[in-house]
Amino acid sequence: MTARTGDNELDDNIRQWLKWDKNEITKREIEGLVKAKDVNKLRVLLTSRMKFGTAGIRGNMGAGFAQMNDLTIIQTGQQEYQRERVGEALGPRNVLHHGHRRRQRDADEQSEQARPHQGQAAYMLRSCPNLKERGIVIGHDARHNSERWANLVAAIFINLGVKVYLFSRIVPTPFVPYSVLNLGCDAGIMVTASHNPKNDNGYKVYWDNGAQIISPHDKGIQACILENLTPLASSWDATLPKTSPLRVDPLQQIMESYYRDILSLALHKSTNVNSPLKFTYTAMHGVGYNYVVEAYKAFGFNPPIPVKEQVEPDPEFPTVKFPNPEEGKSALDLAMATADAHGSTVIIANDPDADRLAIAEKQSCGTWKVFSGNEMGALFGWWLWTCYKEKYPDSPASDVWMISSTVSTMVLRSIAKKEGFHHADTLTGFKWMANETVKLQKQGKVVLLAFEESIGFMCGCRVLDKDGISAAVVMSEMATQLAYKGISITQQLDNIYKIYGYHITNNSYYICHDQTVIDAMFQRIRDYEGTGSHPKACGKYEIKNIRDLTTGYDNNQPDNKPILPVDPKSHMITFTFTNGCVATIRTSGTEPKIKYYAEICADPSNGQDRSAVEAELNDLVTSMVTRFFQPERNNLIARSN
Repeated sequence: MTARTGDNELDDNIRQWLKWDKNEITKREIEGLVKAKDVNKLRVLLTSRMKFGTAGIRGNMGAGFAQMNDLTIIQTGQQEYQRERVGEALGPRNVLHHGHRRRQRDADEQSEQARPHQGQAAYMLRSCPNLKERGIVIGHDARHNSERWANLVAAIFINLGVKVYLFSRIVPTPFVPYSVLNLGCDAGIMVTASHNPKNDNGYKVYWDNGAQIISPHDKGIQACILENLTPLASSWDATLPKTSPLRVDPLQQIMESYYRDILSLALHKSTNVNSPLKFTYTAMHGVGYNYVVEAYKAFGFNPPIPVKEQVEPDPEFPTVKFPNPEEGKSALDLAMATADAHGSTVIIANDPDADRLAIAEKQSCGTWKVFSGNEMGALFGWWLWTCYKEKYPDSPASDVWMISSTVSTMVLRSIAKKEGFHHADTLTGFKWMANETVKLQKQGKVVLLAFEESIGFMCGCRVLDKDGISAAVVMSEMATQLAYKGISITQQLDNIYKIYGYHITNNSYYICHDQTVIDAMFQRIRDYEGTGSHPKACGKYEIKNIRDLTTGYDNNQPDNKPILPVDPKSHMITFTFTNGCVATIRTSGTEPKIKYYAEICADPSNGQDRSAVEAELNDLVTSMVTRFFQPERNNLIARSN
C-alpha cells in the first residue's frame, strides 16, 4: 500500500510502520486509516512517540508510534545502540519527527547482522558490564497483551545472551522490584498499566538498586530508542522464552522468599489467627487475590472473604469503569455488599496490579467510611513507629526516617517532630521516594515507611516500591490489635489527630484530554491577569509563598530556586497561604488529569475547632478551582464522585 497524504513526513512514517509492523491487527488498523484518508488520525498516531514518564511508558493500546503495541514494545526493549549518536539524542531535538527520516534511511541500508540493536537493552549493555550473567527479571499483570509483551521483551534479551528471569504467571508489580534485589539482577521490567482503564497498558522499569529508574537512566533509554527504531526479525519471536535455557522461572523461589521477608513487619502473628474481625477482600479484577491469601497465611490470619465478582483476573474489568479503589465508594460497591452479607466490618482492596491499597470500615451507624490515602498514611505512620519502638526499645529515634511525597499530608512530619525521628518529602512518585530510601540506607538509616496520598504504601524496605500485598496484611494486623482493645480504625485515626494535630485535606482532580488547554491554563496562572507573575491571592485568601517546579521558581528560598528537582515537562505549582493552608496543582504523569491537593493543620491543644477549619479549607479550594482551573471555560470534566 502506497501512502500519499501530501505530508512527506507523515508519508514516510506510514511507510515505516507498514514495513516494520508484523502484527496483522495493528497493521490493518493503519492500512484502514490510509484507505479512508484519515490524515488527522494518522498524524496523531504516527508523528509523535510515547516518552519515558513514570519510570517507563504507559498509554492506550492500538496502532501507531503514539500507542502501546507490539512494535513500540519491541522498540522500547530492543537494543540498537550507536555510541556516537547518544549525545545528540539527549539534546533538545529528542523527538521522533526531527531528523528521524534521514537517520532511519541510513539504518535501513545496514544489514541486520551488521546493525547494532536498540532501546533499553542497548543502554543496559553499555551501562551494565555483567548484564549477561546477572540478568534481568520480567513480570506481567493480567491485562490484554501483557503476557505477549513480556515474552517479546524476554526474547530480545535472550537473543543477546542475557539470562532472563521471566515469571511463568501473572504477578503483583511489587514482585519485580523485590526480585531485582533478591536475585541480584541488573534491572527489572513489569508490563502493567496499574489502575488505568482497560484499554491502557504500560512498561515499568527498575534498576539494580530495586527502585524505579530516574535520570540519567530514563533519558539514556529514551535516547537509544529514538536513535535506532528498525526492529530485528528475531525480536518478533514471542515463543523463544519457552524453549531457551537462558529463561528461568523465579516464581517459586520468590514466593517463598517474599513471604518469609515480609514477616519482619509482623509483630503479633500468634494472636492474628483469633482476630475478632472479618476482612473482605477485592482484587479489582486484578492479580492480587492468591498473593494476598498467602500473605494472610504468613501473618497467621484466616483467609479474607473474597468479592467473587472481582476476585478473578479479567482484563475487561466488567464491574468497574475505573479499576482504581482510590475512586472510593463507586469502586467498592460490590465489596461493601459482600461485606454486609458476611458480617464483615473491614474491606481490603488492591488495584489490578496489587501495588496500591485501599481500606474501608463499617461505622456504628451502618454506613461505610472509605479512608483516604492521607488518612491511611497517618495510620501506617503511627502503627509502624509504635511497632518499631516495641521491637527495638533501645534504638535511637534519630536513626529512623519516614518519607512522603510533597503533595501528601504532612502528618508524618508532625509525628516525626513529636517523636524525635526524621521525615523527608520528595517529588510525587515512588521512583523518588525509593531512591531517597536507597540513599538513606547507604547512610545506615532505617526507613520505616514511604507513602503517597494516591494510596501507595511502602512498609519497610524489603520492596523499594509501593506494595499493596504487604500493606494489606500490616493494616489487617493493626486493625486486629485495635479491635482487641475495643478501638475501631476510625477512632484510632481521630486519636492520632488529637495527638499530632488535625491534618485536614481536600484533594480531587479534573479530567482534560487536550494538552493545549492544560498548558494554557497553567500559563495563565504564571501570568495571572496579565501581571507577568503568579497570583498574589486567591479571592480573599492571600498567598504567602509560591513554588513552581516546572519553571524552577520558589520565593521561599533565598535564591528563589526550589530545593526539589525541577521538571519542565510537567506542570506543578504549590501555593502557601497566610492562613497556613498549602495547596498544590499538578498534572498526572500517567492519566489525563489535573489534580489538586490542599491541606491545613489545626492544633487541638490551641482550642481550634476542626469543623470551622475544615469549612475554611473547603471555601479556599472552591475559590482556587473557580479562579485557577476555570472548569467551564476550559471544558474540564469533574471527578464523578
